[in-house]
Amino acid sequence: MANLINLLKNIGKKRNLFQGTFALLTNLHIPNFIKGTIYTGKTKSLCVPGLNCYSCPGAAFSCPIGSFQALVGSSKFNFAYYVTGLMLFFGTLFGRLICGFMCPFGFFQDLLYKIPTKKFSTRKFSFLKYLKYLILIFVVFLFGIFLTDELGGASPYFCQYICPQGILEGGIPLSIANKSIRGALGNLFKLKFAILTLITLLSIFFYRPFCKYLCPLGAFYAITNKFSFYKYHVDDSCISCGKCKRVCKMDVDMSKNQNALECIRCGDCLRACPTSAISTSINKNKVDEGVSYE
Repeated sequence: MANLINLLKNIGKKRNLFQGTFALLTNLHIPNFIKGTIYTGKTKSLCVPGLNCYSCPGAAFSCPIGSFQALVGSSKFNFAYYVTGLMLFFGTLFGRLICGFMCPFGFFQDLLYKIPTKKFSTRKFSFLKYLKYLILIFVVFLFGIFLTDELGGASPYFCQYICPQGILEGGIPLSIANKSIRGALGNLFKLKFAILTLITLLSIFFYRPFCKYLCPLGAFYAITNKFSFYKYHVDDSCISCGKCKRVCKMDVDMSKNQNALECIRCGDCLRACPTSAISTSINKNKVDEGVSYE
């Protein structure tokens, strides 16, 4: 079991490698970046757990938020049971571990934050975290039902007007490689590019601003943190030293709230705890039995 704990800690240390590998595996069609085309094969009917744009030339699968909006915005509206069920399945298993390890745009923000410069705390902006829930409820869901055209269809409002991943993975690569797309760029591209630029700059100085304040998929998985199978636990050996709170870039105090909605299960607190009081659902039983892992 000691080996298992060390494995979990080592995975956390190499989280960026895991993120990069997962991003590559979900965007296998690399030649399409040169061709300026989008893969439309059979696997595109399947969704990946994280935010990965359908329009990315290399994308082998679909984004759950994009798929959900496509179904909700259809003129023959029928609740997106398949996509919702799939997201619930992912969330029930992992919670926001998906945000920490399986989201390409989360990986992008993590890389930006590594740029050496002064970093700033986001604790004073914690009230903004509720924005992503409003975006999930209104922009992703209700807008698709009520803001429809004369044929009863609706635009994928989040993907079309807000999501920076779409312009990063789709708009920019396609416009570079495809002359016809480049010639058709307009104000919407400028708006999305401005949002991406803002998120990019903020991500250098603040940890994951998009994940904290704007991502509706993160909001959905945050809710599942409460009942997901994979969780963090704190036992009686906690000495309330505050190290877990200080190292958490998502502004979570693990000693007080192990089911915090903002926790992305990155493992920083697990490694920082001086008494190994923090465990995961995988090794909790052994910890409860009083086994020492020193």
